[in-house]
Amino acid sequence: MENGAVYGPTTEEDPGPARGARSGLAAYFSLGRLKRHRRALKILQLVLSLLAFICEEVVAQCTLCGGLYFFEFVSCSASLLSLLMLIVYCTPVYDRVDPEKVKCSDFYIMLGTGCVFLLASIIFVSTHDKTSAEYAATVFGFLASFMFLFDFFTMLYEKRQESALRKPETTARPAEALTEPLNTGRR
Repeated sequence: MENGAVYGPTTEEDPGPARGARSGLAAYFSLGRLKRHRRALKILQLVLSLLAFICEEVVAQCTLCGGLYFFEFVSCSASLLSLLMLIVYCTPVYDRVDPEKVKCSDFYIMLGTGCVFLLASIIFVSTHDKTSAEYAATVFGFLASFMFLFDFFTMLYEKRQESALRKPETTARPAEALTEPLNTGRR
């Protein structure tokens, strides 16, 4: 008895690399958890906050350094937080944590980071020495803060849409409501 005759009709060919499971580092990354526009926002947040941080690091001297240092701290923190959220969404960490907690954390991180980054950009604009690196840093800072806030408002809109869909429609019985007495037994 030859194996080909017995197992031929029920076995499948080796799928090869095109149909098989992903291997190596690609097996750990999944971009499907975020919608395309949210994924683009997350990447823009990371790139813009990193560019703001890099441009700020190029500044050689400052007259009023408080705004520069605050902007440095905020832009670096924003870069790291946006990288952290991308890692959580795109790796198996997302499967190990409650998805609602991830979304809630993301919601508040975007709000806090956007507001503080906007504040840091405003302070830095009012205290910088008008060099080209400082102008570039503030432009990237404002753009990054707007991306964080836009992501927050996008999540807020999606939350409201979800709650509107989940909210059961209250059906009042109008006939009974109209015939019930307003004052019962008191005179």
